[in-house]
Amino acid sequence: MSINQQELSNSIIQNHSFLRGMYQDSYFPTACVDKTKAILLALCAAIESKNPQTLPELYELTHAATDKINDLQEYFYQNDSEIETAARDCIAVNFEKIAQAYGFDADLETLVANRDW
Repeated sequence: MSINQQELSNSIIQNHSFLRGMYQDSYFPTACVDKTKAILLALCAAIESKNPQTLPELYELTHAATDKINDLQEYFYQNDSEIETAARDCIAVNFEKIAQAYGFDADLETLVANRDW
């Protein structure tokens, strides 16, 4: 199920330009970036539905989303791209923006600690 950004209740998230740098770089096929964005939007929906109260509860959700992005690496390779430095930075900053939008002062590295990209 795909999450529509406007269906989310957080106004910061509704107005956020997810993965802007990746969308603007032709090295990253739009379909790959769209799949990554869908994971981030699903993370937002999970935060809204589960309402984590502590950083460990938030990290559990972000780590699950990170695992899903880890699984996209082969899809990027199949499309002559990869989750490289620019993508890593862009994706991680979006995780941080999500955490901040939902009121968490989270450590960026801990948000995506289980990444293999």
